[in-house]
Amino acid sequence: MTKAPEAISPTIGTVTHVTSVESGGIEAIPLERRHGSAWQLFATWTAPNLEFATVFVGAIAVAFFGLGFWQAMAALALGTAFGAATQGILSTWGPREGLAQFVISRTAFGNRGNILPAAINTAMAGLGWFAVNSVSGAFALATLTGMPTPLALLIVVVIEVGVAFIGHDLVQSFERYATYILGAIFIVATITVFLHANIGAPVKGGGFSFAGFTLTAAAAFGYASGWNPFASDYSRYLAPATSRRTIGWAAGLGNFISCIVLMAAGAAAATIAGFNPADPTNSFTSSMPVVIRDLTLIAITVGAIAANAINIYSGAMSFLAAGIKIPFTLRRAIVAVGFGVLGFFVALAALGSFGASYENFLLVIAYWTAPWLGVVLTDRLLRRGTEIASLVPEHAKYRNAAGGIAFVAATVISIWLFSNQVFYTGLIAKATPIGDFTPLVGFLLAGGLYWVLFKALKPKLGGPLSETPALVVGVDAADVVA
Repeated sequence: MTKAPEAISPTIGTVTHVTSVESGGIEAIPLERRHGSAWQLFATWTAPNLEFATVFVGAIAVAFFGLGFWQAMAALALGTAFGAATQGILSTWGPREGLAQFVISRTAFGNRGNILPAAINTAMAGLGWFAVNSVSGAFALATLTGMPTPLALLIVVVIEVGVAFIGHDLVQSFERYATYILGAIFIVATITVFLHANIGAPVKGGGFSFAGFTLTAAAAFGYASGWNPFASDYSRYLAPATSRRTIGWAAGLGNFISCIVLMAAGAAAATIAGFNPADPTNSFTSSMPVVIRDLTLIAITVGAIAANAINIYSGAMSFLAAGIKIPFTLRRAIVAVGFGVLGFFVALAALGSFGASYENFLLVIAYWTAPWLGVVLTDRLLRRGTEIASLVPEHAKYRNAAGGIAFVAATVISIWLFSNQVFYTGLIAKATPIGDFTPLVGFLLAGGLYWVLFKALKPKLGGPLSETPALVVGVDAADVVA
């Protein structure tokens, strides 16, 4: 019989000051270290969206997908609402056990099966999103100062990695203050853009493009849901008794409001005569007075840092949640630096083709997050009333093939039939002008398949929820109790 593990020392991962480096990895957060309020999540999920990458989602709806302003806004609101709603739901899961999102994901995929989605998220967050946001920040800084773009990129990356290296409390503080400053600047910038925009301009082609609508909705969902795999990483420090309703509303509204306002600014900017998608930063700021233009460029740079502090931090969390054993006290911080270095070179390579690369990247994000959401949300529903503390530790060796099968099958089938990408167009998408239904099909198919497989394979359930221990032990592969 396996000996039960001893409790983790409460000193693991202790943070004594906002600028103290958060040690440890993905261990559960002890009750004595829980702090903060639910509404801090509003700022946490507002600040990272106050950046040019959000603006450009709105711009591509008009400039690339051929929608009029109001058509674009309807599609953007639809996609963003779904991504923000799931952000709120997933955020409510963190406080109960104090666990990161991809540790909780182990219940749906098993400890080893969880490696696949955790690895995908690591690549998408630590490299993909990191590169996208770093490039937008570098363009803004280069435009503002006249310095070479590669140098601007290096400066942005160093600051991003520095914030993520220190850890959770500095990330939360940075996002909170960034929300106030960036929010004020972007409100002024948005008003200025609307004063010059022609939102009543005739739609390209003279009618409604259903394909453009679904492509825009999918891209907006991809952007908003891109934060979903990080949700409980930032709610796990809250006390278990924190109102779940407040957590959900704070996280969801922070994500939705910031996204939709800046996407609207992007869509409006794309209606201004002379807007050039190949030079989006200059096009967005060209109609602004010099002072507002310069402040906006500063805000775009700081916004990229706010977004990537979260991307690197949670990318490192996903990497460790995959079961990678790094026997160092500062293992999370070390991994964050590693991804920063790799992400810099990915961003450097993407400097020359930002617009086209970004459009494709948003859809790819939606292609994998939707099936993952279908699996984890269905799993949570099927496990209601039961604890998960006995399943997620490394020493539990818990298996659940249902998650991996449903995730892979739904992802492959939805892309095969409905993908609408430059590098591949699905069979149905190619035959009919429907745009892109990949995320919707992937979500529904994954959830349905998981439900059937769960009932058939009968993976292990935890005991009654009342038996949840005060501290879940052995979660991190490098933990002495694992």
